[in-house]
Amino acid sequence: MFDLANPPEGFTDNPFPDYDRLLAEAPICPQPDGSYLFARHADLSAIYRDVKLYISDKKQVFAPKFGIGSPLFEHHTTSLVFNDPPLHTRVRRIMTSALTPRALQRMEPGLIATVDALLDEMPQDADLIENFASSIPIQIIGNLLDIPMEDRAPLRDWSLAILGALEPSLSADQLTAGHTAVSEFKTYLQGLIAHRRAHPGDPETDVLTRLINGDDGAQLSEIELIQNCIFILNAGHETTTNLIGSALALLHDFPDQKQRLIADPGLINTAIEEVLRFRSPNQFGNRETAQEVDIGGHRIPAGTNLHLCIGAANRDPEAFDNPTEFDIARKPNRHLAFAGGPHVCVGLTLARMEGRIAVERFLKRYPAYRLTSPRIGGGRIRFHGYAALPAQTR
Repeated sequence: MFDLANPPEGFTDNPFPDYDRLLAEAPICPQPDGSYLFARHADLSAIYRDVKLYISDKKQVFAPKFGIGSPLFEHHTTSLVFNDPPLHTRVRRIMTSALTPRALQRMEPGLIATVDALLDEMPQDADLIENFASSIPIQIIGNLLDIPMEDRAPLRDWSLAILGALEPSLSADQLTAGHTAVSEFKTYLQGLIAHRRAHPGDPETDVLTRLINGDDGAQLSEIELIQNCIFILNAGHETTTNLIGSALALLHDFPDQKQRLIADPGLINTAIEEVLRFRSPNQFGNRETAQEVDIGGHRIPAGTNLHLCIGAANRDPEAFDNPTEFDIARKPNRHLAFAGGPHVCVGLTLARMEGRIAVERFLKRYPAYRLTSPRIGGGRIRFHGYAALPAQTR
C-alpha cells in the first residue's frame, strides 16, 4: 500500500512514477491512518464540485496536528482555503473584488518593471529561484498589501515555514518554525493594519484597505483579517515561485519545446498551462467527508480526511492524451492545478499573469540559458518545485 505519510525513497523530488502506479493500480488508496488518497481526474473534479458531501473545514484534522489555540491552528482554520461558507463566501467576495480584470490590468506595468529590474541585475552564474522566481511574487504581494519595501525581507521565510507545516508528517523543528512564523507575521500585521486604518490607501489598488473596508456591509473580524493577509502571502508566494522555476527547468530539459516557444511567442499562454499541468506547483489538496459516501466501491465514513492528488490527476490518461509528454501547445488542457469548484484558486489569473510575463521576458533576454548543477528540490510533498536552480544565463 502507498503511504503518503511514509512515501517511497525519492518520492519528494520525483513523485511522478508513483503517481502513474497509483493511477494504474490504486486510484482510490486507503491510508494507514484511515484517510483516503484519490488520484483520478474525474474523482477530484467531482469532489471539488460537491461542497455538501465534501467540506474544506480542517479543525478536526488540524487540532491534533497543531494543537487547539496554537498559532498554526488559528491560521489554518481561519484562512480562506480551509473554510466553508459563510466565512469562505465573505472573504472570497472581498478578494475577488480586489482582483478584477481592471485591477490586474493596472498591476501589469508594475509587474513588468519588477521582472525587468530582476533581469537587469541577473548575474551570469545565477540561481533562478533566489535571483528571479522567488522575488517576483514577494514583490507583487507586497505591492498588493502595500507593505513597505524595507519590511519585505522576512516574508519568504515566513511563508515557507507556515506552508511547510501542511506536510503530511512534521518534525518538531518544522512545527516550531511554523508557529513562530505565524506569531511574528501576526505581530507585524497588527501594526500594519493599525497604520492603514489611520491612513487608508486607494481601495482600487490596495488590497489591505479593501479587506479592512469589507464589501457590501460585510466586514472581517480582526483575526479573520490578519489570518487572510497571511493567506494571501502564502497562497501567492510558493506556488508562483514553483510555477516560474518549473517552467524554466522544463523548457531547459525539453529544448525542442523551448525553441518552439522562442520561435512562436504566441504559445506562451498554453505553455504556462502545460507547466501547471505537468509540474503542478500544488500537488495535493484536501477535503473531509461530511457524511458517509461510496466512491468506486469504497464506503468512506463521515469525517474522513481525503488527500486529493492533483499531481496524479493531471497525468490521468483518461483525461489527457499522452499525459507524460510535455507539450506547450496542448489543447484542451483541463488541469486541476488551481483546484476546482467554488474553492478554485482566487488568484489564478494573477498567477498566470506572473508566470506569463516572467517566462516570456526571461526567454527574450536570455534565450541561451542553461542549467548547471546541483539542482536542489523543494523538499516538499504537498508543494513541488525547486529550492535552488543554478544556471548560466549567457
